[in-house]
Amino acid sequence: MATVGVISPGAMGSAIGRSLAAGGHRVLVAVEGRSDRTRALAAGAGLEPVAGVDEVAAGAEVVLSVVPPGSARDVLAGVVASGARPLFADLNAVSPDTVRELERTAGAAGIDLVDGSISGPPPRADGSTRLYLSGQRAWEVAALEPQGMRPVVLGDRAGAASGLKMCTASVYKGTALLLTHACRTALDEGVLDEALADLRLSAPCLVEDPERWIATAASKAERYVAEMREIAATQAAAGLPADLFEAVAACYSSISETPLAAATPEQADAADDLVAVLEGLRR
Repeated sequence: MATVGVISPGAMGSAIGRSLAAGGHRVLVAVEGRSDRTRALAAGAGLEPVAGVDEVAAGAEVVLSVVPPGSARDVLAGVVASGARPLFADLNAVSPDTVRELERTAGAAGIDLVDGSISGPPPRADGSTRLYLSGQRAWEVAALEPQGMRPVVLGDRAGAASGLKMCTASVYKGTALLLTHACRTALDEGVLDEALADLRLSAPCLVEDPERWIATAASKAERYVAEMREIAATQAAAGLPADLFEAVAACYSSISETPLAAATPEQADAADDLVAVLEGLRR
C-alpha cells in the first residue's frame, strides 16, 4: 500500500481519492484555498485533508495532479518548490507538447513524471472509467489499482496518454457542443421536438438524456475552454487547422457566462427538463 496525494479533490479528484482509499492506500488531499464544496468533497471516506501542495508532496510517495488544464503547470511548480521528490502523475487534459514540457520541468528538478489521462465519469463500481498512462514509470501508477478504474498503460513515452485524451475529448466535448447549439437553435425555430425525433432515427445515442449531456457540459464550460485550446494545439501539431477547436473554445467561453453554467455537476446530472436547460443558455 502507498501514500498517495491528490491535487485537487474536486468531483473527479475526490472520487479518485476515494477509489484509492477503498483499495487500502492512504490518501492525502490538498484543500488550501478551495471552495466549501471542494472541502466537503475532500471530507469523504478515507481522505485526509491537508493544507496545500507542500504538505501533499512531502507526505506522499505518488502525487496525482487532477486539475483544470490551465492549472497543470502551477501544480507541478508547487511540487518542485516544495523540495519533495514524489513520483508525479499529470492526469490533466493537456496536449502531448504540454506534458513533454512538464516532463522536462520535472526532470530538471529530479522528479519522475508519468503522463496520464482519464476517460469517463468519476470512478464508480462498474469500473467504466479508464485511466490511460504512459512514461517510464507508468506501471507504478497502474499498480495502485484504484477501485472502479481500469488502468491502461500505453508505453514508456510521455505524451501518448495525453495524445489519446486530446483525440477522444475532441469527439466527446465537440459533440456535446454541436448538440447544445443544435437544440438551442431548434428551440428558437420552434422545431425542437421534430429535430430530436429525426436524430433518434439516425443517431439515437446523441439524444439519450440530452438535457443531462448539455447541462453537464455547461457546468464544466469554464474549464473546457483551456482544454479545447490544448486540443487545437494538438491538432495543429498534427498538421491540421487549429481554427476548429479554437472556435469550440470560444463557444464554451460564451456558455460559461450563462446561468446554466452556474449549476454544480450534481445539479447538472439531475437535469430532467430540456427546455429549461436550453433556456438557461440565454445570456
